[in-house]
Amino acid sequence: MLTQGEVAVVCLSATEGSAIREVSEAVATAGAGLEGDRYCTFGASPETQLTLIQAEAIDEFNEAFSTDLPVTAFRRNVITRGIDLNVLEGRTFTVGAVQLRGVELCEPCAYLQNLLEIPELVKQLTHKGGLRCEIVAGGIIRPGDIVSPDE
Repeated sequence: MLTQGEVAVVCLSATEGSAIREVSEAVATAGAGLEGDRYCTFGASPETQLTLIQAEAIDEFNEAFSTDLPVTAFRRNVITRGIDLNVLEGRTFTVGAVQLRGVELCEPCAYLQNLLEIPELVKQLTHKGGLRCEIVAGGIIRPGDIVSPDE
């Protein structure tokens, strides 16, 4: 049985390449994305609508490289704690009242590696870079919301 976790941080980036900022909540729109985020467009590809990453993966990364990068440096929308996101690939699950479908793992890319100037980033975050999700049913996502798989 899968466990449940919670939302630690919610983040948005208004335009491509702009800074990621923490927000107190985000409105998730089915089939589009998070309002105010760079990828939010109606008819958006399912894999671009919302991204999640585990806080534990960020903690592990910072420890491995003796860094203290903030969660915003990893350029994901929702940072979770206490749940293995990889097992949600191909499944539906809820974040608060929002229903998501895990589309594919969000593997790290050279863009992030170059941005952070850490040559081993891709290798360290492979299969730990998060999960790309489709928003099936919208609502508001806030820190403290429960993340739980649908049965």
